[in-house]
Amino acid sequence: MSEIKIGVITASDRASAGIYEDISGVAIQDTMKDYLSSDFDIVYRCIPDEQAEIEKTMIELCDTEGCCLVVTTGGTGPALRDVTPEATENVCEKMMPGFGELMRQESLKFVPTAILSRQTAGIRGKSLIINLPGKPKSIRECLDAVFPAVPYCIDLLEGPFLECNEDVIKPFRPKAK
Repeated sequence: MSEIKIGVITASDRASAGIYEDISGVAIQDTMKDYLSSDFDIVYRCIPDEQAEIEKTMIELCDTEGCCLVVTTGGTGPALRDVTPEATENVCEKMMPGFGELMRQESLKFVPTAILSRQTAGIRGKSLIINLPGKPKSIRECLDAVFPAVPYCIDLLEGPFLECNEDVIKPFRPKAK
């Protein structure tokens, strides 16, 4: 087992009930495999759009499983059952609004409805939690935009050193003085 653990949470009533396949969770896992050259393990959960369940799962992945990064998909829109950002805010000590701002800015290049997305990010202990939209294409577009900052954020949280496949994604880390 690797020292690096990445959590993937899909918040979807239908996918968690087996009504359809969780292609969004798979898209996140595939993207992490493309990005990272470090050995890592995925801790995956597919759960209903229930705020208490989302919060409990985020806490488990951060505090018990020790994931340095938890990436969620689903539940970021304006629909009544979309509660992932609220769950994220409830479990995090610090919010990182720049992630959501950049993801919406990137998504607006493709669809005008990106302004309806409420994805965000936050810090829980030594874990970074990032909320992504539900469509696989949008997941990759958003991660391509924000992931260059993720390894350095994990460094600042005293987490494991994430090495990236620089042919795919180039992380930004300030030069040592």
